[in-house]
Amino acid sequence: MKVVKYKETDTEEIINLFYETVHTVNAKDYSSLELYAWVSFDELQSKVESWKESLSRNITFVAKNKDKIVGFSDLTYRGHLDRLYVHKHYQRQGIATTLVNLIESEARKLDLVCLDTYASITAKPFFEHRGYQVVCPQSVVRKGVSLINFKMTKNLK
Repeated sequence: MKVVKYKETDTEEIINLFYETVHTVNAKDYSSLELYAWVSFDELQSKVESWKESLSRNITFVAKNKDKIVGFSDLTYRGHLDRLYVHKHYQRQGIATTLVNLIESEARKLDLVCLDTYASITAKPFFEHRGYQVVCPQSVVRKGVSLINFKMTKNLK
């Protein structure tokens, strides 16, 4: 596995990985209705341009196995770890750890003292293991459906 900087040509594969991960890995913690509200197949194409913009604007890393994208993560310049997703067939292989290590290293280079993220129920234990603290549970409404996640922070100093 190698980790590289994001390129715009990665976007569609990243969006497909996002969809597949949500609908398989997160299925143990969220209902079908919640998963559909989180992301539906119909809306994938509409995400391409907005994700190209945000992934390009952020510090974004892409994990690849051969030429296949197996994970990605991005960080805003204000210290928000926006997205962290690992392909459903590559879970528990250290990919998320590698990506977050890089994100935290970049944050330190920017002299950020704290990171925050909105972790899913599924991702919460991973972030807790890495020293992130729950600030509060949150309810995000998408397509009229309430999804639970957790605002979490980690001090870097």
